[in-house]
Amino acid sequence: MQRVINEIRHVGLYDLVLQDVQRITGKEKPSKQEVKEALQKDPQILRDYMQTTVEYNLSNIHLRDIDIEKIDAKCRDKAKKINENLAILRDIEKYTLDFEQSSTLVLIFSVEFFVLFSVQYFIVLLDLKAYQWYIYTFFAASILAAWFFAKKERKKYETNNARYEELYAQTLLLIADLEKEGCLKKEDLYIDESDEHI
Repeated sequence: MQRVINEIRHVGLYDLVLQDVQRITGKEKPSKQEVKEALQKDPQILRDYMQTTVEYNLSNIHLRDIDIEKIDAKCRDKAKKINENLAILRDIEKYTLDFEQSSTLVLIFSVEFFVLFSVQYFIVLLDLKAYQWYIYTFFAASILAAWFFAKKERKKYETNNARYEELYAQTLLLIADLEKEGCLKKEDLYIDESDEHI
């Protein structure tokens, strides 16, 4: 949480998130404690932070992999499982975005806009009015294909988002188990700052 607070306060990437914090606190330069309180008061701020991070191909998983060689032999299986889970989480993290705000949907609309522009180009500028029904049929087919593709992608987002949430909770439990067994301290796994954000 300290990393999140520091990045909201100091990294320009999160200026829109900072503006929400400023609105809540009524201060131009909120303190760390005030940012923390704003995050607790309005959970949407944290979701906006996470969304911004993923949109810029950065990770919200602020834990490094466990160094298997430095951990007790009795704990290695769980540690390996945690590392595997973290790799999967990083891979499917992009599906935690809202589909309606994803680049996939923007891409679909962009392609359809291009097809619409092309339809008008072929009919009007190339004077292909005799073939306009074929061209409009193609356009209608492209809309239908885009709709099916969007539906498929939405399902992929929902499935992977659910998988992400389940795997995330499972990984936290495994880390807690290793902490109870005295194999590691969660704080030692924290990534305090990211080179991409500096």
